[in-house]
Amino acid sequence: MKVIICGAGQVGWQIARHLSGENNDVTVVDSNPDLVRRATDTLDVQGLAGFASYPDVLDRAGARDADMIIAATHSDEVNMVTCQVAHSVFAIKRKIARLRSQSYLDAIYSDLYRRDHMPIDVVISPEKEVAEAALQRLSAPAAFDTEKFLDGDAQLMGLRLEDDCPVLNTPLRQLSDLFSTLRVVVLAVRRKGRLFAPEAGDQLFGGDECYVLTPNEDIARTLEVFGKKSHKQERVVILGGGNVGLAVARALEARGRGIRAKVIERNRPCAERAADALERTIVLHGDALDATLLAEAGISKADAVLAVTDDDKTNLLAAVRAKSEGCPFAISLINDPTLIPLMGPIGVDAYINPRATTVSSILRHIRHGRVRGVYSIGDAEAEVIEAQVMSTSSIAGSQIRDIDFPEGVLVGAVRKGKDILKPTGALRIEEGDVVVIFAMASDVERVQQLLQVSIDYF
Repeated sequence: MKVIICGAGQVGWQIARHLSGENNDVTVVDSNPDLVRRATDTLDVQGLAGFASYPDVLDRAGARDADMIIAATHSDEVNMVTCQVAHSVFAIKRKIARLRSQSYLDAIYSDLYRRDHMPIDVVISPEKEVAEAALQRLSAPAAFDTEKFLDGDAQLMGLRLEDDCPVLNTPLRQLSDLFSTLRVVVLAVRRKGRLFAPEAGDQLFGGDECYVLTPNEDIARTLEVFGKKSHKQERVVILGGGNVGLAVARALEARGRGIRAKVIERNRPCAERAADALERTIVLHGDALDATLLAEAGISKADAVLAVTDDDKTNLLAAVRAKSEGCPFAISLINDPTLIPLMGPIGVDAYINPRATTVSSILRHIRHGRVRGVYSIGDAEAEVIEAQVMSTSSIAGSQIRDIDFPEGVLVGAVRKGKDILKPTGALRIEEGDVVVIFAMASDVERVQQLLQVSIDYF
């Protein structure tokens, strides 16, 4: 597949990394020659310095025979015009655009993105994706990372294991024997910074970060087994009243259920905009690092603090200050993945990586055939893939123990009809089943081959 990626920033580079690693023909376009050079030096891609919306630049990038274009520059307008040129001049079939402005995303204007108007097949909103991720983190306070699978009926949770965790020093195969009715699978473990897919004889230790997949009905018991307590989030303080903070506050208002939120925003016009848009949420103008203002917001009585300003360091420091003032649960928005290892030592409970959420959202629309969902773990170290098994797949009709999965691949769940089953070696995978598979980045291509993923745009 030939793909043109416009924008070589964090998201564009990450998408190029994924696609080039799967032997696609990738060309990266950016107006900044340094970013293009970084992409071509570190990835197996072609690069072109120029403005992505210019027809002659797209022509030189190979648009005449491209299968897909992904417009992920920093400008909404450039992304929109790029898709229009790609459609009108070069007839590129698949066009994906990243749009940030809420006005472009308003549902009442969705008719804009028709083929005969502004021909964009998929619109990705980073702020919307991050807001949804934040709501997921708030709904699962025991986890530092979460994602839904199987139409929302199962959840991937990242759990940090404490020294008093009941299942430490126990081989994973024994966990299956001890909790035979519990449909939970440990898909991955991060130990001393290294992520790996565990084997049946591996044990868990204090300080490990493990990713588990479990149906919604088993979440409460799973948390109990791993030594985690579930808390209701009724009082939330949101630090940052921009697009992300405003979207989360609106969603919390819509949920009702007695949830009370307060927003702190440093920029006065932004704070006023948030105050006008929200009905039952109190908006305070000031610095999120101000202890007096945090006290005024009732941080000591809050169940959770969500730091989503546009500065990573402010988010981390504000979360630490909120914890020191008595808030039990802190979530930080972190753009720079190199800061994530600092979370544990400074006491931040969970994080949201906008790049990872946006990349995962785009990958869902890039994967072809029967792949229904993709979630990127860590700094693109691994993926959790949800796919429907086709009749042409080599795994159809095989027992799991007989499938030639690479060592870094584990099956997390199998849906047969309405039932979600815990995978066992004797479980037979049939056509029409939906499987959730964990794969290290180097094994993703092999997994797609096993699933017989075919190019299928529509």
